Amino acid sequence: TLRGYGPSSQPDGKPASYHPVRIAHDVVAWARQLSDQPVHLVGHDWGAVVTDIALHLAPECFARSATIAVPPLGAVQNVAWKLPRQLRLSWYMFYFQLRGIADRAVARDDFAFLERLWRDWSPGWAWDPAEMTALKETFRQPGVLRAALGYYRATFNLLLADTILMQKLARAPYDVPLLAITGALDGCMDTRTYDLVDRSLFRAGLRIERIAGAGHFAHQEKPDEINALLVDWLTAR
Repeated sequence: TLRGYGPSSQPDGKPASYHPVRIAHDVVAWARQLSDQPVHLVGHDWGAVVTDIALHLAPECFARSATIAVPPLGAVQNVAWKLPRQLRLSWYMFYFQLRGIADRAVARDDFAFLERLWRDWSPGWAWDPAEMTALKETFRQPGVLRAALGYYRATFNLLLADTILMQKLARAPYDVPLLAITGALDGCMDTRTYDLVDRSLFRAGLRIERIAGAGHFAHQEKPDEINALLVDWLTAR
């Protein structure tokens, strides 16, 4: 799990501690501890953002990589004027900047807010109720909600050095092969954002796969299809 989603992984209550760049440094350190050889890296949602950054910070640590539900950073950076609909889909990101108000709203009625997001992000997906129960149990732990919202607050803080670095990396080339997976029905990150990706930046190769009938949680909605793609990609030579 990412930093902050357990009480023992919360360094403090500052949003800056949960900036994706900080988490990417965690991942790079983890990769180096795991092996002295390049490893494979796969990430979903915030994990996809972190994967993208980690590939830039330490490409020598990673052999191949895959991201799910969030396209490479450059496409996200250009989305405001090329795909205005994405701004409407991202309303919650702006709402989360309202400290105190958003925190109470997300927790109200036994975290009903989370169910709303899941319905919007993966329309038609009948998730296992145990998944939602486990998610809410996680958010009930001390500091987790504050940390989870901290990711959005740190990323939108344009004055942070980490945010400035992330914007710079969005324009940098990739030296690690990347498989980018998007659900065709994603109501969180419009699948058309993947059409904005600058393929010329991917010097080691880029493959984009659009999964029909899947939303934001494609790896849970279509596990067999996603697993087959990942195995094929990560074992390729």
